[in-house]
Amino acid sequence: MAEIDTIQALSDKNNDEGLRQLLQFKQNLPADTKPGIRLEVLAILSSLYYDAGKAKLGEQTVKEFRELAKQLKDKEALLLLEIFDAYDIYEKTGYAEAIAHLEKLQDAVSKSKSIEVQFRYSASYAVFYSNSFKFDQALRQYLNMLKLSEQLPRRQLQAKMRTWDAISGLYLQMKDPEKALAATTEALAVSSASQAPKAFVAISISRGVALSSLKRNDEALKEYETALKIAKEENLPYAVALALFNMADQYLIKKDYKRAESVARDAMAKSAALENNWGVAGARVNLGLALGYQGKVKEGADLVKESIDFFDKAHAQSDVEAIVGEFSQMYEAAGMYKEALDQVRTQQKLSDQIFQSDRAKTVATLQEEFDTEQRKKQIEILAKDNALKDADIKNHRLQQLVAGLASLVGVLAGCFIYMLYRRSKKLNEQLQEVNLQLEFHAIRDALTGLHNRRSFISLMANRVGRVEVERREGSYRNPDCMVLMDIDHFKHINDTWGHAVGDVVLKEVAVRLKSVVRDEDMVMRWGGEEFLIYSPKSNPEQITSLVERVLRTIGDTPFTHGDLVIPVTVTAGFISVPFSDVPEEFCDWERALQIADMALYLGKTHGRNRAYGLSKLMVAHELAIPTLTHDLAAAIKQNMVEMIEVLGPPQETTTLSTNSSMHA
Repeated sequence: MAEIDTIQALSDKNNDEGLRQLLQFKQNLPADTKPGIRLEVLAILSSLYYDAGKAKLGEQTVKEFRELAKQLKDKEALLLLEIFDAYDIYEKTGYAEAIAHLEKLQDAVSKSKSIEVQFRYSASYAVFYSNSFKFDQALRQYLNMLKLSEQLPRRQLQAKMRTWDAISGLYLQMKDPEKALAATTEALAVSSASQAPKAFVAISISRGVALSSLKRNDEALKEYETALKIAKEENLPYAVALALFNMADQYLIKKDYKRAESVARDAMAKSAALENNWGVAGARVNLGLALGYQGKVKEGADLVKESIDFFDKAHAQSDVEAIVGEFSQMYEAAGMYKEALDQVRTQQKLSDQIFQSDRAKTVATLQEEFDTEQRKKQIEILAKDNALKDADIKNHRLQQLVAGLASLVGVLAGCFIYMLYRRSKKLNEQLQEVNLQLEFHAIRDALTGLHNRRSFISLMANRVGRVEVERREGSYRNPDCMVLMDIDHFKHINDTWGHAVGDVVLKEVAVRLKSVVRDEDMVMRWGGEEFLIYSPKSNPEQITSLVERVLRTIGDTPFTHGDLVIPVTVTAGFISVPFSDVPEEFCDWERALQIADMALYLGKTHGRNRAYGLSKLMVAHELAIPTLTHDLAAAIKQNMVEMIEVLGPPQETTTLSTNSSMHA
């Protein structure tokens, strides 16, 4: 299994090489290999074949998997196959029958001990629910997948990224691009392009679609171009076709119809070579629209209608609704107002079917469930809040009653009112305390008391406006700085001394970090054993000094807990925003944080207890940023960026100098 994990991790970065090594591994398996290993190899092999565009070989491998599972009578593998059968049922008879098939498997899945089976079951449910416009139920399944991903025995990171990407797609279906964009931010916070290029490509495309929906068209095109570049480098033909499709769509929005036509034809050819009928139909729509806007209305309309028929037969009503809307605009641009009106009416009917008010209300109540643990805390506090409010209401009624009897009771009533007033005042104080607790837990990490990721994202939303104002006024001089840190060997600390000691270490790291920053800096627990320092308006020359203090403050003095003495160090990556005077439309804070994460990863591979930071670009940002955002090592090798290395304090087994720099 360790060797399989290594090969699969390689396939995330180089699909062809991973496929080659896995085939060799399969061929060299000894006769007495455990059945579970053989099944796992076949499952991964089929996936790599599909990613390589070799659908027929993928189907043959699935057939081989099915035959072996039957031969071995492996219940979990057979149950997994039954879940996948839902997709065949959908293609033949539609979503309702596919969902009915999954419902029949519910009892077996609930009894299954395999988290992978439960994860795949929820994933299949989510797909069919979302395409049936049951968005609230789809979102419930995706939230369940996020919980299950934490329990998966392998590849948790990839599962989380895929799930967040799927959630982004769901929000796009629901016409909520802001939440779709936020979901991609959550996905990118989990990993980077250097660690999981396949997932990164998918997320970049989803991010582009969300940005396009928000009319941030240049940013959207950059995301698609980045996705296309990585997909070509990693030889991911499906991703190449999808990136081209979205680029053609973006060129249509920018009214660059010649280029839209060219890219759409390329996307159509790539999808046809993969025998991907859905991809062909989508590219055909873009090609038809591009031709129509260039005056070839009849030719373009015929292509669009052909694709509408395809999606209609495939029960993809949300796709039909979107295409019809674009079709009407093409007719309107050609002066064919009657045809345009017909399409608008068709779109309205489809929209009414898709978006029901009761679903919208249900979804609204679900949107707060993303952070499960945080939600539990909020519910507990709200319950206290409600109890106090009930008491306050009862108190108010008593006050009214007393006021009515005041003329009869006189002094006694006055005394009684005074007592009730004091009680009411106390209840109000309790209510204020509960509200403060609620506000605190919404933006703070429960264990360390530091700011959490949600508060940082909120801060960044406000930062954009502040930076633009300062730039216009000519007062923006010093960039902001982000330092992303990870506790070295934290899993070893938990495994050796237990999670209680791990929690003590996390809290002590938080205390030490707060001691080295300025009052205006923000220290966050980014997640798990990761921390983030956000230092606004920093002097660039002081950034290295800040990082040195962080490494020294954490690593100089071992942590103590009772009789335990625990050596702790951190590895970090740091960067300024804006970086090297690059406009933030090309490298915003999110992309900068991805780069800092890759710099941190570089520190891990070079021995830990150190930090790598990006000083400045050595080439034009148009050349550097696409490479930087997915492969920092390649950017260094190609002399695109100047790096700074800061070494932490020497440990018992290590002799290191304090600080050094390198140019790359």
